[in-house]
Amino acid sequence: MTQLRVPALGRDPGDTLAALCKAGGDPLRLNVLRALHSASFGVLELAQIFATGQSGISHHLKVLAQADLVATRREGNAIFYRRALPRPGTLGGALHAALLEEVDTLVLPAAVQARITEVHAQRASVSRDFFARVAEKFQAQQDLIASLPQYRDGLLSLLDALALDPRGCALEVGPGDGAFLPDLAHRFARVVALDNSPAMLELARQRCQRDGLDNVELHLADALAEPTPQADCVILNMVLHHLAAPAEALQCLANRVVPGGSLVITDLCPHDQAWARDACGDLWLGFDQDELARWAQAAGLQAGESLYLGLRNGFQIQVRQFARPDQGNTPS
Repeated sequence: MTQLRVPALGRDPGDTLAALCKAGGDPLRLNVLRALHSASFGVLELAQIFATGQSGISHHLKVLAQADLVATRREGNAIFYRRALPRPGTLGGALHAALLEEVDTLVLPAAVQARITEVHAQRASVSRDFFARVAEKFQAQQDLIASLPQYRDGLLSLLDALALDPRGCALEVGPGDGAFLPDLAHRFARVVALDNSPAMLELARQRCQRDGLDNVELHLADALAEPTPQADCVILNMVLHHLAAPAEALQCLANRVVPGGSLVITDLCPHDQAWARDACGDLWLGFDQDELARWAQAAGLQAGESLYLGLRNGFQIQVRQFARPDQGNTPS
C-alpha cells in the first residue's frame, strides 16, 4: 500500500481534508472552479462574471486557496487565479481530483457564460486598440523583447524537420508586418495569413507586394471567431500572449490543423517584465511549458519538437510543435 505524503509541518491532516470539503460546499465556489477549467481570471473579472461584489468573490477565492484548489500568478500589477492541479500521492490529492472531475460535469448558467464572453471581448478590445495605435512602430517595440531574426533560424529548422508537404497550405495567425510570410511562401504552395488589425494587415500587404509573394492570401479576420481553411501547418509567432483566452485559442486553432499536420507556436517563457504590457500590448507575461502542453493535449494535439532560446535581455523564447494525429489515432 502506498503511503500518502503528509501535509506541511504545522497543519493537521484533518485540516487538509476539512478545507477541501469546506471549499466544495458552496455552489458559487464550484462554479468558480468550473469557470477556471482552462482559463485565468483576475478578482475584478470574476466579480463581473459572477455578478457579485469584489469582497465577496475575494472571500470565496481565499477559501479555495486555503484548500489548494486555486493558484495565483502575477501578471505585472495584476494577480490572476487559475485551478491548481491535483497532486497524486498527497493527502487530499484523490479528493481534489474527484472534486474537479465532478465540477467539470457542471454546466455554467447562460448568464455566467455570457459574462465570460464579455470579459474575453474586453481583453480582445484592449489588444485591438493597442495595435491600431502603434502599428507603424510596433515592430520596433516588439524588437525590445524578441525580434524575428533572433528565432527565425531555429523556427525554420524545426519546420523543415517536420518534412511537411510543400504542396500543402500554411496558415499564419497574426502575421504582424508579414516578416515571416516570405519564409512560408517558399515552403508551401499556399499561405493564408489572418489578422484582425487593418493597420498591421496593410503592412503585411505591402511586404507581399514588394516581395512578389503571389501565393499568399491576406484576410482581415478573427481566426478564432470566423470559419477559416484548414492547413497542414498553423503558425503563431509571438501571438498567443496577445490573445484574450489562450487555452480556448489553442482548442480553436487545433481544429484548423489537418490530420497529420502541426500547430507551431513561438512565444515567451514566463517572465516578470511588466513593462511589456504597455510597450508591446502583451496580455500575458509568457507561458509555462507544461501549461502549453496541457492546453494542447486538451485540444487533441500531441507534443512534438521543441526549442528554447535564451536572449541577452533576460527573456527566453520557446518554439513548440504540436501534432494532430492522423485519422484513427488518438493522443497518448
